[in-house]
Amino acid sequence: MLSLQNPQTSEQSQLAQTNRILLVEDEDLIRDMVTVALEEEGYEVHSASNGRAALNILQSPDFSRDKLAPDLIILDLMLPEVNGLDICRLLRYQGDFTPILVISAKSSETDRVLGLEVGADDYLTKPFSMRELIARCRALIRRQGYTTISSPSSVQKYRDISLFPQECRVTVRDVEVNLSPKEFRLLELFMSYPRRVWSREQLIEQVWGLDFLGDTKTVDVHIRWLREKLELEPSQPEYLITVRGFGYRFG
Repeated sequence: MLSLQNPQTSEQSQLAQTNRILLVEDEDLIRDMVTVALEEEGYEVHSASNGRAALNILQSPDFSRDKLAPDLIILDLMLPEVNGLDICRLLRYQGDFTPILVISAKSSETDRVLGLEVGADDYLTKPFSMRELIARCRALIRRQGYTTISSPSSVQKYRDISLFPQECRVTVRDVEVNLSPKEFRLLELFMSYPRRVWSREQLIEQVWGLDFLGDTKTVDVHIRWLREKLELEPSQPEYLITVRGFGYRFG
């Protein structure tokens, strides 16, 4: 059940004051309630009632400047004109890795996995509480601002892969590949500890942070994306190996 009860602390409000959120929701009541709750937390909220309006906002020259770009997008999936899945796909294809929190009435595991696969960072099913929504927003924005992995200054190499920590750049077989921030952090962690086996929970803690509230299946999705970019045969990986019953290792 949607609830606006969410007592805030002055520290939370101060942290949120500089953060901007784009809310894309076609149900007027939900959009208004979420907007009020976020603004009470100190967030600056822009809203759109359909997918086309959201894309117009995101692709506007004024809004796309760094000082106006959103720190988080809250996105319904079942939108008029352009649906939320297509918006996710388009943003990720364009290299926009702004955190996306999907809110949807579709609650099956298949729907959640599909949302993560097209680029969402977290998935919250309706009906939801405002407390949980705000906690997830805060966690996504906070994780965007820092990494728990310490980046060594030297180039890391393993066979055909070279990782340049200070440049946030990766080459595979001498060809530069485009990785999202989470993909880069995962690869950096794996290359820092070759052949170590990591469980999903350990990878979540290191890359997403202790306050991650989403589904651990997001790890599997990101591993699959990495394999598609690193491996010659993603179905028969040579770098990112599944250790059944335990997790993943590199090399």
